[in-house]
Amino acid sequence: MNVGLIIIGDEILSGKRRDGHLAKFIELLGQRGMQLSWAQYLGDDRAALTARLREAFASGDLVVSCGGIGATPDDHTRQAAAAALGRDMAVHPEARELIWQRIQQMAAEQGKAVTPDEPDSLRRFEMGRFPVGAAIVPNPYNKIPGFFVDHVYFVPGFPVMAHPMMAWVLDRYPQLHREVQTLERSLIVQGAMEASLTPLMERIEAEFAGIKVFSLPSVDHPQWGRCIELGVKGEAEGLPAAYAALKQGVIDFGAQVSAEMVR
Repeated sequence: MNVGLIIIGDEILSGKRRDGHLAKFIELLGQRGMQLSWAQYLGDDRAALTARLREAFASGDLVVSCGGIGATPDDHTRQAAAAALGRDMAVHPEARELIWQRIQQMAAEQGKAVTPDEPDSLRRFEMGRFPVGAAIVPNPYNKIPGFFVDHVYFVPGFPVMAHPMMAWVLDRYPQLHREVQTLERSLIVQGAMEASLTPLMERIEAEFAGIKVFSLPSVDHPQWGRCIELGVKGEAEGLPAAYAALKQGVIDFGAQVSAEMVR
């Protein structure tokens, strides 16, 4: 099962807020021996969200979507998810109860009385209106839940809420956790063009099952100037032999190895 991340919000695309999710999600995956397969940033456009979420539901991937699940006019994710599924929306009973607990808690802190049928309460209950058949993702920060349908999960845009909810999602899939984590070994190559090393990269991937070769060229690296970071990544068991073959291939080509790195 591939793992994907969708990050939603005009404020991210405009630069008003910096994304805090991608790096954290990769970290959470790595702690469980998992890897991110893809990620995508989307604006608050209901039609575009509906189209992308329709693809996500059909993909079979494990997908986490961050942002846009509030109840203000610029939040479209809940409605887009329902449209993508072709389902109506309804206030989830458990979500409503959790939101009501939060409303009461906030009122008590302010020394105010509150009822469930007053306008502010009714507006907050809208945050629990999900596609019919959805289940909730618990929010340990303030109780207002996210939701999920099949393998697509929806959490808030606030990192302080989203990150523990992401961890909860990943822990629902212990069958995807791996004790053997993916590692990387790479070297800095000078005196060779990326195209010239492509046959070597193709040979390494063909000879070593489960190993991926990567190439990151630079024209103005602060330490090595024009260079290529050339490396392999995969499970620890098969990595040393693949790396040794890659390094020897660079040497045989006549290029210079300026540094070696392990991650």
